[in-house]
Amino acid sequence: MNLKKYFIRALHRLQKGPGYTYKELLVWYCDNTNTHGPKRIIKEGPKKKLIWFFLTLLFASLVFWQWGILINTYLSYNVTSSLSIGFKTMKFPAVTVCNANPFKYSEVKHLLKELDRLIEAALERILQPTPGNSSENSPPLDLGLWHQIPLVLIDEHDKDNPIILDIFESNQTAGDDQTAAGNETSASNETIAGNQTTASNETTAGNQTAAGNQTAAPPAPANATSEEKKYKLAVKLCSHHGSNNCTYRNFTSAAQAVTEWYILQSTSILSKVPLQERIRMGYQAEDMILACLYGAEPCNYKNFTQIYHPDHGNCYIFNWGMDEEALNSSNPGAEFGLKLILDISQQDYIPYLSSAAGARLMLHQQKSFPFLKDQGIYAMAGTETSIGVLVDELERMGYPYSDCTVNGSDVPVKNLYSQYNTSYSIQACLRSCFQNHMIEICGCGHYMFPLPEGVNYCNNEDYPGWAYCYSSLRSSIRHRQICIDSCKETCNDTQYKMTISMADWPSEASEDWIFHILSYERDMSTNVTLDRNGIIKLNIYFQEYNYRTISESAATTIVWLLSSLGGQFGFWMGGSVLCLIEFGEIIIDSLWITIINVISWCKGLKQKRVQARYPDAPPTVSELVEAHTNLGFQHEDAGALPRDEALPPEPGTPPPNYDSLRVQPLDILGPDSDAETE
Repeated sequence: MNLKKYFIRALHRLQKGPGYTYKELLVWYCDNTNTHGPKRIIKEGPKKKLIWFFLTLLFASLVFWQWGILINTYLSYNVTSSLSIGFKTMKFPAVTVCNANPFKYSEVKHLLKELDRLIEAALERILQPTPGNSSENSPPLDLGLWHQIPLVLIDEHDKDNPIILDIFESNQTAGDDQTAAGNETSASNETIAGNQTTASNETTAGNQTAAGNQTAAPPAPANATSEEKKYKLAVKLCSHHGSNNCTYRNFTSAAQAVTEWYILQSTSILSKVPLQERIRMGYQAEDMILACLYGAEPCNYKNFTQIYHPDHGNCYIFNWGMDEEALNSSNPGAEFGLKLILDISQQDYIPYLSSAAGARLMLHQQKSFPFLKDQGIYAMAGTETSIGVLVDELERMGYPYSDCTVNGSDVPVKNLYSQYNTSYSIQACLRSCFQNHMIEICGCGHYMFPLPEGVNYCNNEDYPGWAYCYSSLRSSIRHRQICIDSCKETCNDTQYKMTISMADWPSEASEDWIFHILSYERDMSTNVTLDRNGIIKLNIYFQEYNYRTISESAATTIVWLLSSLGGQFGFWMGGSVLCLIEFGEIIIDSLWITIINVISWCKGLKQKRVQARYPDAPPTVSELVEAHTNLGFQHEDAGALPRDEALPPEPGTPPPNYDSLRVQPLDILGPDSDAETE
């Protein structure tokens, strides 16, 4: 009911029109507001009015400028980092240990036999042996495997026209679609023609033309300096067999080129081996973990969880927390940590695949996947490595203060490492993103990353151009930036800072009895089957129970924003929140006046349109009654008269018809007179 009355009053107000003008409203506001300045504008003299008007306008502009800066600062969502130190019993980190060599050479030798023969023959030709050093009775090489990803020599004596030479080719050029041209003989019995170019790191070869009976680079003089030996070894990668679209990956050292070439070729071979077979060819836990002690409790290889890592083969994780609760460390110090003795069996390493010997280990959180290639460290054989651990806990603020994620559910990249039931990490996201691009562009997945369902690993037989595609994708800044933009950091993370120290172990005085005991415990043999080149001792412990927490907090809050806005308003104009309410009130009143004026203008416009349609005055009540009772009554239509006939001027007041008051005889009256009166 009250609402109805309110609308009725509002309707009456609209019909009545505004009670005051804009000028009257502005004068009223300046006279009654609590803000300093407007009162002086209307009460002072003409000169002071102008001065106060200028000052009020200036300070109001400063207030709005400062408000804009403060609001922009608040919307930037800056954070401040604070460091706090605590003391508590902490969970012992998960410890992952792997062998630097992924497979036992005795187990994979039959798969890599042809590959090893090829690289040995290539090294003989690269090192330019004397004719009597090459083995003439060796079986022929499988050059089909070589041609899939060949190694080439680049002669850069002439920098403008470098020469590309295939190590095993004769009468064939560096490219498969290149044509022989001419029989020009150089000083070193080479026949070469064409425009061949190379870059410092990668070279794309187009239509190159060369020919000759050359199988290796020409020998340099014995007294040649390093500047004169301008030969580089490169890996040739082509988009497909017989293609001109090739890339040459140059290396400053032949050792780097040989390792890269061997990794690419072995990746193609091992990708076709089933997972269970690869696990069998790796180092088993009972052979690798010789002794284990956690605090005062003994442990063995059964306390480790096995996972397969493409870079390092079989890896073993202690205290991963997948099947049971994570272990707590009772006290800091080396006596309360994890002690391991490992056997890496260095004598069974793959010679061209693993150039480093030792154990690869990493400390990480429970239920997280270990990325040892990026975050792991090496422990050297024949040493005792002590690792003191300090804990840093990172707590980041989420959106809108930072683009972090809690569990990876809001990341647009499918996490391929979720098959291990591990938690989200940015390393898993970046690798999953790269593998997805590899599958999308190359049609197959890389051997070093997990595969989604329905996709195969790349190999030379089924995907001849995979190495070229992989190299192009790995060096693509655009695809790398896409993955960086798509992946997010975790909001909460734990980092382990390590202090590493090493000493020779065992000592010369004690190595005899230690190796006897370890050999007997592993092989039940009285003979020594272990040596210093294969034994590693690890001590992993908390240095102290003090942990650091690095947490983020909002640098600007809504309380800070309101207080800053009020401070600027009060400083420049002496105002408060009530002054803002007054200003809002005058704005509402101005809008109300505008609405009323617009409605009044619309009503006046409507009346003008009606008057234009009906120019004569509207009929009176008596005329309407006469028209209703007398069907023959019609209004006079002035428009029906001819245009040239003008109506006589209408007097203001017509004179009375006095003859109508006279009495006439009855016989004079008749039908005609009646008709005339009508």
